[in-house]
Amino acid sequence: MDLRLKDKVAVVTGASKGIGLAVADALGREGARVVAGSRTTTPELDALRVRYGVAVVAVDLTLVDGPARLIGAAAERFGKIDILVNNLGATKPRSGFLEVDDAEWKRVFELTFFSAVRSSRAALPHLLAHREGAIVNISSINARLPFPSVVDYSAAKAALTSLTKALSEEFAPRGVRVNAIAPGPVRTPFWTAPGGFAESVAAIAGTTAKAALDEVVPRQMGISTGRITEPGEVADLAAFLASPCSGNITGAEFVIDGGQVKTT
Repeated sequence: MDLRLKDKVAVVTGASKGIGLAVADALGREGARVVAGSRTTTPELDALRVRYGVAVVAVDLTLVDGPARLIGAAAERFGKIDILVNNLGATKPRSGFLEVDDAEWKRVFELTFFSAVRSSRAALPHLLAHREGAIVNISSINARLPFPSVVDYSAAKAALTSLTKALSEEFAPRGVRVNAIAPGPVRTPFWTAPGGFAESVAAIAGTTAKAALDEVVPRQMGISTGRITEPGEVADLAAFLASPCSGNITGAEFVIDGGQVKTT
């Protein structure tokens, strides 16, 4: 299926690994001109530079001026911006709410929510200039499910989902569509990195991190398909929502969790 993304200019935040890297890959594969924002690069992101000509901007998006610098660099390089994918977000497992102090709440909200607020604010004038564009926010099913070990991250993702609705309501009449994707567990460094969630689950279950991801997590979380989501599956959905093929979809949240969320 041709997503009609050739020569569209797309900015992807948090693009050095995980979902962000997969989104940059998917958009580049469709012929988009991709600008990847990340504090540091990775061999995988460097490979996309060679394969698709992805432009990498080294930027800390938790800084107040970081998002504007990223968007400015993209606009200066390509002369326009058609797509923004707000993907940046992170946390770490804790025992519960009482372990999360003010500094950690602020850190997680700067990463996960305010980076998207500032990136959207900087990108919207460019998107509105030609009355056509798309913002895709990578939210999470954590926004609607009670996980005390990531209470701050869940709250930030809930705020991001709410922001998606508000931006769509304001800017869809002016030609900019805004949608959110809410993944369940995805095979990314968020889970697989040393000290990540897979190791925490493995320690409790008395197994390996790989077995925790492949067997324990799908079983304990009630994932109907019996497996967690792959980054490329989220990326394919993001590319579709960013494309003209989803031209009348806006203000929507798309869950991709293998059937974990059972409610209607």
